[in-house]
Amino acid sequence: MVESSSWPECIACNAGVLLPLSDFGGQGAAVHFKAWVCNNPECDFNLKIRNGEVHRNEPVVDIGGRERPR
Repeated sequence: MVESSSWPECIACNAGVLLPLSDFGGQGAAVHFKAWVCNNPECDFNLKIRNGEVHRNEPVVDIGGRERPR
């Protein structure tokens, strides 16, 4: 397990760290570090890679499909 001190500090809130998330591509291959999200629940800063483009600070949607208020 990697300690949280090795993850980068959040550039938006400076209180959390950015945690990497992985996903699967269209062909089923693993895509490591596809997104980075702040672990501070009051921040919601995120970076995502989609089709080779970087998207920053997109809305965060909970499991029920509702956008979280900012």
